[in-house]
Amino acid sequence: MSQKVTSSQILKSLSDATAEVVEKAASSLVSVISEKHGYRGSGVVWSSDGYIVTCSHVVSKCNMVTVELGDGRRLEAKVVGQDPYSDVALLKIEDGAPFEPIELGDPESLKVGQFALALAKPFSRKPSATSGMITSVGVSFKGWQGRTMDNLIITDAPLNPGYSGGPLLDVSGRMIGMNAAYAWSRGIAIPVSTIKRVTDGLSREGKIKRAYMGIKSSTITLPQEIATQAEIDQDEGVMVFWVEKDSPAKKPD
Repeated sequence: MSQKVTSSQILKSLSDATAEVVEKAASSLVSVISEKHGYRGSGVVWSSDGYIVTCSHVVSKCNMVTVELGDGRRLEAKVVGQDPYSDVALLKIEDGAPFEPIELGDPESLKVGQFALALAKPFSRKPSATSGMITSVGVSFKGWQGRTMDNLIITDAPLNPGYSGGPLLDVSGRMIGMNAAYAWSRGIAIPVSTIKRVTDGLSREGKIKRAYMGIKSSTITLPQEIATQAEIDQDEGVMVFWVEKDSPAKKPD
């Protein structure tokens, strides 16, 4: 005869499983302390040789920051490079024992409605966690300094102060994204695929090179009489509304 499972047993099983996921990832979670800004954020151990990932806005304009590990040790970390456009920064700890990198998940397989956990460690040795579900994937968002960030993960997991740079986890405790902002009661995370691509570039050159003109423009339909007068054999063109000062578009030939 089968034994009936009570609701309290189901809730306890869910609670225990969630706590195990947090505990699994906690050893790869760090605090990132920017003395220059008086700001504390979170970070994630990216590799066993001491590379750490966090958000660019956490370490903006810093060359060195302090990283606090789960055992309470505080180590200096060099800012290898940062990319404000993706809000990803790469740090490197030169001293200390081998570090435990976080296990990575597959952001390409994410589905709306999937459960997710947001972790952080901004103020103490113990991790902090919130939970929710994925509400959107592949979203664009105008982030820091008006820059548009693409292919983002959106959840309804609340992000408290200091959560920037912490991991967004799936139910197996694997990192699927990095918490970056909280807006309109939604958590905004950068997918692991973007972090991989950006950190590869930062480790090689310390920055990400992007094509840049410095104009604000819009595609328009050309009136037939203008196209005929200008002897242009096309139906559309680009109207430039604004040119940024000291940009490539502003410089003379």
